[in-house]
Amino acid sequence: MPKKTKENIEKEKLEKQDSEEKSEDKKEIEESSDNKKEKNIEAENSDDLTKKQINQENKILKNIFIGVGIFVLVFVLIIIFINSSKQFEYHGVEFKAIKQGDIIFYNTVFPMYSSTTGEHTVDYNVYLRKDPRKLKDISFDGEINLKELLIINETENFNCDGDGIVAIGNFVQVLKTFGTNVRKDPNATCDSQGRYTFVQMQEGDETGIEQTGPSCYTINIHDCEILEALEKFMLETFVKFKSN
Repeated sequence: MPKKTKENIEKEKLEKQDSEEKSEDKKEIEESSDNKKEKNIEAENSDDLTKKQINQENKILKNIFIGVGIFVLVFVLIIIFINSSKQFEYHGVEFKAIKQGDIIFYNTVFPMYSSTTGEHTVDYNVYLRKDPRKLKDISFDGEINLKELLIINETENFNCDGDGIVAIGNFVQVLKTFGTNVRKDPNATCDSQGRYTFVQMQEGDETGIEQTGPSCYTINIHDCEILEALEKFMLETFVKFKSN
């Protein structure tokens, strides 16, 4: 075997060193490539998590907006319902429910005009104790034809635990505002010529009003429903007044 010279030995060392360096470089490249792959996978996973998180947050926000929208809609509907129950119309006459303590009054307003000049003078407020929407169940057979004088004839004493006093007092006051004076006369009867309005109040099997002459009416009162009966008469008067 030939003897290695010093130069050959140095050359082999350099080649071996170079080979080792290349091997290390290759290993570093492979490790770097693996690291890049791992980072890419981590980035992809991170992107997937971010998208899922964004989708979940958007879904939560969407549900919140839907919930708030439903709440607002329900709130608005409740307000509309409350206002509609407080303000309503009966055959062209507008009413507003007003609560005072435990009592609910049904208010309507009529503009009054001067009989000489025709100018608007004042607004007259009327307060009923019964809901006009329920008074429609009381029959009224005829039409309102009021004269300057209205005479009441009662066959019974309709006190009805104070309801009779309230009903007749309000009846007299309201009709007076419409230009009709009211008085009682137990001997009066229907005037066939219609020179005055005659109202016969009597007990009946069912509360209702029937026209019996040109300006004559029989008011039947059942179970002390005097408030309902007289306010029904006033309600028909309001409707007639509004239609003129």
